[in-house]
Amino acid sequence: MEYRTLPHGGEKISVIGLGSGSLCGTEQEMMDVILAAIQRGINYFDMAPSKKAPFYAYAKAFAGYRENIMMQMHFGAVYKGGNYGWTRNLNDIREQFTWELKLLNTDYTDVGFIHCIDDREDLDEVMNGGIWAYMKALQAEGTIRHLGFSSHNPDIARRILDTGLVDMMMFSINPAYDYRKGDYAIGEVEERATLYRECEQMGVGISVMKPFAGGQLLDAKTSLFKRALTHEQCFQYALDRPAVMTVLPGVRNMQDLETALRYVSASSEEKDYSVIGEFTPQDAKGVCVYCNHCQPCPGGLDIGLINKYYDLALAGDEMAAGHYRKLPVKADACIRCGHCELRCPFHVKQETRMEEIADYFKKYL
Repeated sequence: MEYRTLPHGGEKISVIGLGSGSLCGTEQEMMDVILAAIQRGINYFDMAPSKKAPFYAYAKAFAGYRENIMMQMHFGAVYKGGNYGWTRNLNDIREQFTWELKLLNTDYTDVGFIHCIDDREDLDEVMNGGIWAYMKALQAEGTIRHLGFSSHNPDIARRILDTGLVDMMMFSINPAYDYRKGDYAIGEVEERATLYRECEQMGVGISVMKPFAGGQLLDAKTSLFKRALTHEQCFQYALDRPAVMTVLPGVRNMQDLETALRYVSASSEEKDYSVIGEFTPQDAKGVCVYCNHCQPCPGGLDIGLINKYYDLALAGDEMAAGHYRKLPVKADACIRCGHCELRCPFHVKQETRMEEIADYFKKYL
């Protein structure tokens, strides 16, 4: 298993986590899936199942492993009557959180998430109705280690990021949504790409939900690209976005877990999602997403990293120029051979871009 470091806090997070929304079966079967995930290196778990029952399986599976795993708990997901419900009632949220801590035999959650916040009225209610104050108080006393939120809306996400208080964001990332195909494909191509870069600049990690666009991408009949992508391709696409720490596929059973874990041993060819470049909409073309499908560069340039530092600098990251300056081969070393442009699935004019980047960073060298 590969692990990535959360910028604020330094925790190591497995690139494949576990979403609990689809977990089903008997309590023992669910417990077996969770234990198998832990034993195979998964250490990040989303605690928002579709029913109350998985919590009991988690409680038993996590016994003895608490210091080795990370949980993201959702403030707003409640389970009165046994089924998932959604609320902004502070008393219900407080009651649910207290119950989860007691059942799971822990006195803290690693990440406390504002649950599913997608519009301005809802944001105002959370920020001014007591929920945000409650969560900040829990963080101050150590009951929440990191504040975060889940959203599908780049505009709302940016408003929460502007508080400067969050360390994690849960967001729906996959090529279908990024190119505006699906119920949660909110925001233009560049708006979503900019959001990921801003998270990276601010040190906010992203946990990814809906990596398969609700399964649409796994079926040629429903895929935006008119052909099925594999689980491995979808995982790699999400993990190549800036700031992404982990991808959280929803697993139902042991078979689903094994399918997800195939990513760990998959070859680079099996993870290669460049086929989507043949079908990306016109307004997605020309946007470098740092996927490095242009490699290897005959001139020795790390094209993806050069583009990333440039985009960060344009977004106001004062450290980006210093990172660029340390690169052994810089943009002005481009030999204009055309190799990268032939291989780029997003049709980025990298030769022109390298000239633009070299000119921009001249004043910092």
